[in-house]
Parts: sequence; C-alpha cells; structure tokens
Amino acid sequence: MSTENPPTADEPSDHNTRPPAAGTVTNLVTATVVVLLGGAALAGALSLGIGSPSKPGPGTWPALVSTALIVLGVLLAAAARRTDDAEQFTRTSLPVLVAVGTMVAYVAVIGVIGFEIPTALLAFFWLRILGRESLRTSIVVSLAATCAFYALFVGALKVTIPHLF
Repeated sequence: MSTENPPTADEPSDHNTRPPAAGTVTNLVTATVVVLLGGAALAGALSLGIGSPSKPGPGTWPALVSTALIVLGVLLAAAARRTDDAEQFTRTSLPVLVAVGTMVAYVAVIGVIGFEIPTALLAFFWLRILGRESLRTSIVVSLAATCAFYALFVGALKVTIPHLF
C-alpha cells in the first residue's frame, strides 16, 4: 500500500510530462496577433506624436514598445516551425483569456469613471478569482495596490490619467 498522496486536480500526476506542443499554425497565429497588436499600438503612438530625439513627444515610448512588439512578432513567425515550447490552448488556458478580457474591460471603463474603482476591482478579481487568495488578502492587497498606484502616478509622477480624487 502506498503512503504517497494522490495528485489533486490542480497538479499533474506526472511532474515530468509537458502539455502538447502548440504546432506551427498556432505559433504563426500567435506571431500574427503580436504583430497586429504592435501595429495598432504603433498607429496610436504615432497619432500622439513621437517628437524628436532631443524633444520626445508623448508617443515616443509607446512607439518604441510597439516597434519592439512588431520585431518580436516577426521573429516568432520566423521561428514558428522550430519552436516547440509553446503549449496548445486547452481548458487550462481559460484563466489567461479571462485575465485578458478583464483587462480590456478595465481599459474601456477607466476613461469613464477614473482608475481608482476599476483598479481596485481588477486587482480584487485577479487575486480572489484567478489567484484563489483569501478574501482578506484580496481586499487588503487590492486596496493597498490602488493607493500605491495613486500615490505613484497621480501624486509623485503627476501623470494625467482619469481619476476621481
């Protein structure tokens, strides 16, 4: 009779097994999404104005990050056939999709009601639902993070983001 505990639903039964590789098509789709995201972000950055090297505009850093995304997406596409470290989308991918969806919702409402309430709610959701933290930890950390972000971005850096207070 074995004294070993059986694996739970959250952990694989064999720690050495990997999920199936994504394959070339999935790798190309992923690379295409990265390039398209970088292109959309670059278009937004250019609309803000990138300025010059001596006097950067508000779109300078977004343009640099967007360009990096495009380059990385192209490199991902070039390595699509040789890459086997990406995993297939499975049921375990759902929390990632939920996290992306909640981030999209966050961005959509932040301009309307400010960043304080959406930030606290997003952090709470990620901690409590996706991270399975305790209720107390989720409340304390989400409120503390929101206060820290407020102090940093609004107070210290004087960033012009929509806020309530």
